[in-house]
Amino acid sequence: MSWEALGQWGEDAVRLEKITAGVANDVWRVRVGGQLAIGRLGRRRDADLAWETGLLQHLDREGLTVPRPVPATDGRLFVDGLVVMTYLEGGPPETPGDWRRVAETVRELHRLTSGWPQRPGWRSCTDLLRAETGTRVDLGAMPPEGVARCRAAWARLAGRPTCVVHGDLNPGNIRLTADRVALIDWDESHVDMPDLDLVLPGNAAGLDDEAYDVAAQASAAWEAAVCWDDDFSKRRLAEVRAVRAPTFGH
Repeated sequence: MSWEALGQWGEDAVRLEKITAGVANDVWRVRVGGQLAIGRLGRRRDADLAWETGLLQHLDREGLTVPRPVPATDGRLFVDGLVVMTYLEGGPPETPGDWRRVAETVRELHRLTSGWPQRPGWRSCTDLLRAETGTRVDLGAMPPEGVARCRAAWARLAGRPTCVVHGDLNPGNIRLTADRVALIDWDESHVDMPDLDLVLPGNAAGLDDEAYDVAAQASAAWEAAVCWDDDFSKRRLAEVRAVRAPTFGH
């Protein structure tokens, strides 16, 4: 996988400025067909990229503001791990009102994807009550006591309906303007419990005390498991308290 694939978007396609370079992806501002866009090169498999680009097309058709996949000249939405998407202007949420707008958009995402099929290779948090692994999650690498605490937190969500969750609603992945809320960077999106997306600053989603506690504990457990074992994941695991729950088999 290399940036040579960008040539599939036309002879004038060019990289302009690097945005991020991490373990999973190399992200650049690019120009394609004379328009500013975002190019993301990574190691995701074709089935995974087909799921993500199909999701974004669906959400765009339904009126959510998301990065739209820009087809290559032959119509493909990804080539050799490279996806090109529309560039979205805007700034991060800053006020309580901004975050309430984000919450409304996130609830619409959840409504539009009720019953959506799981991203290939991923597991939901309640799948992990019994499963050991899923994409970047490997519970076998965590301390058994920590796994028990995470599973106790996730067990409180068992049996609830699932939908697509964005999975990484930090301010840098939100672009606000006066008339719309855009959600970008869908690399962590998958099918799970909507509660994981609703732990927002100032309780912008308006959860009652019990619902917020359930969501906050499940979210902390998820972030501990998916990032294990860096300093962030250890801090998140420290927030997950022991809760009485059934013992689940491995």
